[in-house]
Amino acid sequence: MTTLSHNGSLRGRRLPKAVPPVIAVAAVLASVAGIYGTGAGGWVLTVVVAALVFALVTLAVAWAVEGGRHARDRLATIAVYGAFIIALLPLGSVIITLLRKGTSRLDADFFYHSMNNITALDSGGGAYHAIIGTLEQVGIACVLAIPLGLAAAVYIVEYGRGRLASTIRFFVDVMTGIPSIVAGLFILAFWVLIVTPVFNHGRPGYSGFAAALALTVLMLPTIVRSAEEMLRLVPTALREGSYALGVPKWKTIMRVVLPTALPGIVTGVMLALARAAGETAPVLLVAGGTPAINFNPFSGNQESLSYFVYEQAGAASKYAPGRAWTAALTLIALVAILTIAAKLLARRSKIGR
Repeated sequence: MTTLSHNGSLRGRRLPKAVPPVIAVAAVLASVAGIYGTGAGGWVLTVVVAALVFALVTLAVAWAVEGGRHARDRLATIAVYGAFIIALLPLGSVIITLLRKGTSRLDADFFYHSMNNITALDSGGGAYHAIIGTLEQVGIACVLAIPLGLAAAVYIVEYGRGRLASTIRFFVDVMTGIPSIVAGLFILAFWVLIVTPVFNHGRPGYSGFAAALALTVLMLPTIVRSAEEMLRLVPTALREGSYALGVPKWKTIMRVVLPTALPGIVTGVMLALARAAGETAPVLLVAGGTPAINFNPFSGNQESLSYFVYEQAGAASKYAPGRAWTAALTLIALVAILTIAAKLLARRSKIGR
């Protein structure tokens, strides 16, 4: 049913804005009374029943007042918001659990001491050595992976033609699905057992640098694919305008294309960094882990936060779970800080301004 407004335009009947909230409150009250009154279930079933009642009643009321098209639109809107909330539930649960359990060891001892000489009966000890190892390993991996990944993406988009570009895309796709332990085994077989014995009197050289090489293998495909997609989104008109002004192609890529795609490239890099920072298998295979502090990533075993969490989660000590939860919270906070910093730096690009 439609009505004619004062300016002559047709306007359909719509539900007042207060109706959906009233229906939602009524659905919650009815669900609580029905579920808890009969003892049929707990809060999870109550929420599910309330959501279903809200959706059905809203659909019926909207169909009677607004018509079928608007009613279906409201039902689709409810489904989208519901899916969004359901997708947020695991993330919210993880964050709440980390904040609840990970704050038990947020003290100076945790951040300024290692696990060297700490036994299962000691409540002290910290993850200082693991934080150092994570920063060094991920930093070296970024130094190696970001230039290689960007160079490969630029070649594929700007220069790549024919069989070579197709081959690079194929291997990048294959590398995307490689498990982390396979990357660790590759570096173990090649770098640790073949290359380092040549310079280490015939002995395998476990080190943080070997772990960084494995993390580089894991980061490369994510950086290449994300950078490739972002470079393809740069309008062709920007390139053509630069060429029309007589700017060489390499300078157009450096001064126009890359700054334009920089925010998206940074997002891909941070996704790769987050994955690398949370990997345990490569560190276990090629760095070995150690309870002592090792500032030299090129010599000797080295720890990481992810490996520290793995160790403490399986340790036979009542104090170990607290260290594991705090280390997990520290790792997430570290990745979040790096992501925010990278995003802020990306906003300062010339094209972005």
